[in-house]
Amino acid sequence: MKEFEHPCRVQPGANVDLSKIPTRDEKLFPVSKQEGRKLEKQMLRQIDDMQTRFYAERKHRFLLIFQAMDTGGKDGTIRRVFEKTAPQGIRVVSFKRPSPVELAHDYLWRVHPHVPGKGDLVIFNRSHYEDIIAVGVKDIFPKSRWEKRYDHIVNFEKMLADEGATIVKIFLHIGKDEQKKRLQARLDEPAKNWKFNCADLDDRALWSKFMKAYGEVFNRTSTDYAPWYIVPADRKWYRNLIVSQILIETFKGLNMEYPSIDYDPENIVIDD
Repeated sequence: MKEFEHPCRVQPGANVDLSKIPTRDEKLFPVSKQEGRKLEKQMLRQIDDMQTRFYAERKHRFLLIFQAMDTGGKDGTIRRVFEKTAPQGIRVVSFKRPSPVELAHDYLWRVHPHVPGKGDLVIFNRSHYEDIIAVGVKDIFPKSRWEKRYDHIVNFEKMLADEGATIVKIFLHIGKDEQKKRLQARLDEPAKNWKFNCADLDDRALWSKFMKAYGEVFNRTSTDYAPWYIVPADRKWYRNLIVSQILIETFKGLNMEYPSIDYDPENIVIDD
């Protein structure tokens, strides 16, 4: 696959400090919200066309991973970016708190069955990275246990890439003030009350620890074959443009073509 450079891409071995990376940015798309919406429509149609070729060719495998703080916009991004795309060949997997059965196995046991096959685009809404980030920040296991998982995950993703998977990992980077607004909206709007979880406030109290943990994850697990992208996500429409851009450029690198056919369409007659 042909690689492309992107300003949001984390280079291998980088020293990421999320406190110095803006959550609201205008450099990549210096346009108004109205102009951005028009551009977004064009990009979504392009994603639809590319994903159709991807599915028809059934040659490549695509794993797209989203991570974010609570209210970061994972669901909204997935819904918006793929809203013009036909559902065949696309699957979303959400990783919640591990079940007792899952906890009885190694932490990658519940992940591996969901990786994409040929022609599949699989989207992880949260992922195996929770088994470093959440586990470490909340002191669920001792560091001596989860520290080894950096290497486990790098090797796991290398195996998937060696077997033909394209891996893109996106962190939706929102600010603490923006999170407060979104949490308050869940309290103020009755239709959003069901989204509010008091446990989110516990995680918010650990904000600086989460930022440090994510930074360490990016430093140690962003690779040439499974890169991380840190996307400024305070503005939803701008976030969607960047994610769409990353997807389009990644698809382009696969050099996809519609499969050849073994018949002449002009010689086919469909009976009345």
